[in-house]
Amino acid sequence: MKADLLNINGEKQEEIDLPKIFSTKIRPDIVKKVYDAERTWQPYGNDPEAGKKHSASGVIRHKRHAWKAHYGRGISRVPRKTMWRRGTQFYWIGAEISSARGGRRAHGPKRYIPNKKINKKERKIALNSSIASTINKNFIMKRYSTIDQVKNNLPLIVSSKIFELKTKELVNSIDKILGDLKIISKQEKVIRAGKGKLRNRKYKKSSRILIVMGNDEKLKTKIFEQVKVNDLKISYLYPLGRIVIYTKNAINDLEEKEK
Repeated sequence: MKADLLNINGEKQEEIDLPKIFSTKIRPDIVKKVYDAERTWQPYGNDPEAGKKHSASGVIRHKRHAWKAHYGRGISRVPRKTMWRRGTQFYWIGAEISSARGGRRAHGPKRYIPNKKINKKERKIALNSSIASTINKNFIMKRYSTIDQVKNNLPLIVSSKIFELKTKELVNSIDKILGDLKIISKQEKVIRAGKGKLRNRKYKKSSRILIVMGNDEKLKTKIFEQVKVNDLKISYLYPLGRIVIYTKNAINDLEEKEK
């Protein structure tokens, strides 16, 4: 498979061979499985020490004829904490159980974090499928609702001279390279519809254009999302069909990664 190498003005410079990774059969089922395994899960549950953080001294025992015990006093066996003691006299209150004031939850959610094990072959198939989806126009059209038609020849590969440009020149160069697709190059911030506005997530942002660089390259500006070939994960490319700009060095590194 061949592709066009573009210069900083978006014009065809030469034709290069693509690595076999772009011809991989796309497996959305395996990609979804690996993506779920790579997600960052927030532990959800109550504090294990909740309801036990009282400063009062100890829980009264029920042992017969023992100091600080209350067996045979005609009171229920509810866990109690001592508030004050004067000789053999005590003042206590119910504590720690769910029916007591300030007690712990009866059956609160556990601090469970899903942990899926993915083997190396599945991980490789998922990453290769994600990269292959960046040139598949069906997946691209499915992902971006604002795009009517993809006219560009994909993938978009640009000369490494783009790293020599200043920020303003870089933005103009990316717009020329993208052509009709430049509407998705910059991040948009809009107010969320619905009750999420009341839950500390008032705004939602769209994803920016992704620039995949060679392992020895570096982009100075943070206007565009960027990642090196060795750091490329499925989370950068999911959902499948993300529009990506590759540098020539990135294509070479992808070819070496296959070997």
